[in-house]
Amino acid sequence: MGSYTPKNILITGAAGFIASHVANRLIRSYPDYNIVVLDKLDYCSNLKNLNPSKQSPNFKFVKGDIASADLVNHLLITEGIDTIMHFAAQTHVDNSFGNSFEFTKNNIYGTHVLLEACKVTGQIRRFIHVSTDEVYGETDEDALVGNHEASQLLPTNPYSATKAGAEMLVMAYGRSYGLPVITTRGNNVYGPNQFPEKLIPKFILLAMRGQVLPIHGDGSNVRSYLYCEDVAEAFEVILHKGEVGHVYNIGTKKERRVNDVARDICKLFSMDPEANIKFVENRPFNDQRYFLDDQKLKKLGWSERTTWEEGLKKTMEWYTQNPEWWGDVSGALLPHPRMLMMPGGRHFDGSEDNSLAATLSEKPSQTHMVVPSPRSNGTPQKPSLKFLIYGKTGWIGGLLGKICEKQGIAYEYGKGRLEDRSSLLQDIQSVKPTHVFNSAGVTGRPNVDWCESHKTETIRANVAGTLTLADVCREHGLLMMNFATGCIFEYDDKHPEGSGIGFKEEDTPNFTGSFYSKTKAMVEELLKEYDNVCTLRVRMPISSDLNNPRNFITKISRYNKVVNIPNSMTVLDELLPISIEMAKRNLKGIWNFTNPGVVSHNEILEMYRDYINPEFKWANFTLEEQAKVIVAPRSNNEMDASKLKKEFPELLSIKESLIKYAFEPNKKT
Repeated sequence: MGSYTPKNILITGAAGFIASHVANRLIRSYPDYNIVVLDKLDYCSNLKNLNPSKQSPNFKFVKGDIASADLVNHLLITEGIDTIMHFAAQTHVDNSFGNSFEFTKNNIYGTHVLLEACKVTGQIRRFIHVSTDEVYGETDEDALVGNHEASQLLPTNPYSATKAGAEMLVMAYGRSYGLPVITTRGNNVYGPNQFPEKLIPKFILLAMRGQVLPIHGDGSNVRSYLYCEDVAEAFEVILHKGEVGHVYNIGTKKERRVNDVARDICKLFSMDPEANIKFVENRPFNDQRYFLDDQKLKKLGWSERTTWEEGLKKTMEWYTQNPEWWGDVSGALLPHPRMLMMPGGRHFDGSEDNSLAATLSEKPSQTHMVVPSPRSNGTPQKPSLKFLIYGKTGWIGGLLGKICEKQGIAYEYGKGRLEDRSSLLQDIQSVKPTHVFNSAGVTGRPNVDWCESHKTETIRANVAGTLTLADVCREHGLLMMNFATGCIFEYDDKHPEGSGIGFKEEDTPNFTGSFYSKTKAMVEELLKEYDNVCTLRVRMPISSDLNNPRNFITKISRYNKVVNIPNSMTVLDELLPISIEMAKRNLKGIWNFTNPGVVSHNEILEMYRDYINPEFKWANFTLEEQAKVIVAPRSNNEMDASKLKKEFPELLSIKESLIKYAFEPNKKT
């Protein structure tokens, strides 16, 4: 076929729907082409989509993100890539209304990274950019001629706006740097392997479950649908015959209203459309019609082969034969799923109207796949908890796991590193937690002085890692319980030592003596922008395990000399179970996570002497003397715990808690 013959092709997003059909087709038909697939395995991706190619010697899969410039450059060079077919994108319009920044990041920034890598390596002979018919905006209902490739771009939703923006970058790199670019703009595609957030697979799966089909608005919106294999063939033609610098519409003139699509699916399942179609609230903006002029591509020799009836029947048969292909997608089948996550697993915003969700489930089963709702004495069951905990090797993380075991709460420890977004997404996809606890981070070994000489490592863990986890959790609609620090304050004129006036949650940090504290104050300020985070300011943590070197009691009992300053502190035996209760209550915002009141070093060591070792002796030194033996100054302050005390009235004062949880259980005198 044609004038261009590639050798090594990089296909982005090819574990997704359309690109997997293109990749499988090329791998099967052209054994001399080496195909490298790059996919971060987003929620709508599935490695099983590439099963037909798994054993092929000319196929290679790489899990990764197109936004990673290092990875993209590495692949282009080491694999000798001469051709890129760029499919990777966030594509579901409904999601873009609620999570538009993710679309900008993936669709514009990701494309920019690819283009820059192509410019730098200078080896790309074809860059095929996959766009959408939606960049043209709405077509007039009475228009007889579709949008042609030179039509003005007038996107109407965040998704199509990001695709139009990406196109501008592609065009600019073609003109400025001579990059051999081709752009495609396609109609709606349907067929096997499609994630059921899209209309046709959603309707098919709902029909399989005997549920009604929800139609946005009045269902009069018109769309054009192409079967996936026909579209794969179109890309095959464009790859070999497409002209550099040109745009190609991939379309069909066979249009259907959403109402008609629903009725056709009802017909396939022998369902009464009048009883099984329900009209629901429309999305914020729903273009009435997209219509393309497809003559330019037809001149290259492509034409649609699959009739609507044939393609719909094939699609229905595939879903009925593979009902578990995507796992639990019940959330995607809601009328307005508003999926908060992008990458990783499949988690949905639970704000969908419950009465409507119930209506969608109330139809009697008409086919073979009914999922009954479990009930207990007529009372709705609360969803069971499952915690994903980061910081397995840490002190707090280890204690959290033990508390979960004691309370019978399911939990797993995260395997990913906080700064590695893809590994966090993999954790969430596999664990499917209800809450995430972050007790990971860098405090320094043996103390915070370590951070002064390891600043980049401290930033990576305490700032970049924490923010990445918070962002991933936000996208998945998950509450993150974040163990932070109160060591971001020091006594000052408004909060003098011994005054009983503590720093409140809304106060601005005033201690920058250590790099550790700087990073913690920085990330706390940034986390205020995330409404899914509960920040717990821990101070000088103490537990009943007096052999643990991280225990504040253990630390100061081993020092030759100590300063004697009153401080707020956290007794973990009492407060960690409270953190779990806070998660159950879905509490958010900043909390001073200390016992009320203060206790001095001397007072603690006096308790240690009275309860543990009557022969114990110690000496004091001043802050000035301490400064000579430490690298970074230490934070000393009193935290106002009244907010926590109001929520948990049973919370003991620091001295009472020390005796009850730390000293009485270890009493030896």
